[in-house]
This record gives sequence, C-alpha cells and structure tokens, in this order.
Amino acid sequence: MINSEIWKDSAEIDGIIGRMANELRSLIAERAIDAPLMIGIHTGGVWVADRLHEMLELAEPLGHLDISFYRDDFTRIGMHPQVRPSYLPVGIDDRHLILVDDVLQSGRTIRAALNVLFDYGRPASVILVTLSERDGRELPIEPNVVGLHAKLEPGEQIKLSGPHPLVLMRGQSAKKTATKTDKVSVDPPGKSAKSEARR
Repeated sequence: MINSEIWKDSAEIDGIIGRMANELRSLIAERAIDAPLMIGIHTGGVWVADRLHEMLELAEPLGHLDISFYRDDFTRIGMHPQVRPSYLPVGIDDRHLILVDDVLQSGRTIRAALNVLFDYGRPASVILVTLSERDGRELPIEPNVVGLHAKLEPGEQIKLSGPHPLVLMRGQSAKKTATKTDKVSVDPPGKSAKSEARR
C-alpha cells in the first residue's frame, strides 16, 4: 500500500471493538453458546481477537491461524508470506468457534481459514467477526459481527497497523510489476511454426 494515511485512529478503533464486543456478547447469549473458542487469523485478526477475548473474558485461551498456503490464489497473487505456526489450545470437534479477522474483502482469506479449521476437526458452528468489511466480495461469505463498512474508491485499500496502537490505514494499492519470475503465456510446441506457415 502506498500514499497511506491514518483513516481510523486508535481511539476510534477502541470504540469500534467495544461495540463489536457488545454485539458479539448478545449473539452468544441469543444462540445459547456455552464456552466458545475464539480464533484469530494472523496477523491483524489476532490483534483484534486479543482485544475481544479480553473484553468477553472467555475461559479458553485464544487460538490463532496462519492461512498463507491455504489460499486458492496463492500462486496467482504472488504472496511472500511470513509463515507463523497455527495454534489451537483445545480440540475443535463439536465446539462453537468465533473466527476473527481484520479486513474482509474477497472472502478468500475466510475460505482458507475454514479449510484450515476443518483439517483440525468438525466444529459445531462458526461465528465470523471482522473489524471492517469492504466492497469486492468474490465468495458468498458474510460476517456475523462487523465493526465498520468501508466505502473505498477504485484502487484504494485499507490495512490494520498494530498491535500497539491499533490504527486503520488507508491508501492506494501498490500495483504489481512484471518480473522475470512471473508466468508468461507460451504457445504449445509446434504452434508458433504452424502460425508462421499460415501467414
């Protein structure tokens, strides 16, 4: 992200997370969920989950997931992840989970996180919580609790910076430039010769 500036400062983020905690507490009570397990997605999701976990005074330790290699567009977008180990403090079979992320856009991160979770077991339910959501959904994934809805201009991006303090940055997407390692379109063997012969 380039030409970035603070969009939501730490005081605003604290207020947003406080409202999210209240909404999440009400949802847990409404669904009569006992002892939910909260899991944050690295990295920003863990920062948000840590705040929510403390506010809700959940009994189970906070879990966290690294989903870098589970994204279906991993090779296409050319990610260079800083891999962190996932940690689930207890088994997730038949458990009610609260999955937390920072920014929801395409939905592919959440899809990847669900793939990771189902590699560990089969939860009873998953509540999705995100600090922010923005336009650009590519998959039918919607949060149960969301802090704010971002209306951005084409080419704009938001990113959570933290963990102390937590601020949301807003700026332009850095355009990817072609490199020697990028994939290029290559004709199958013999095709170029045949094309030349027809000219």
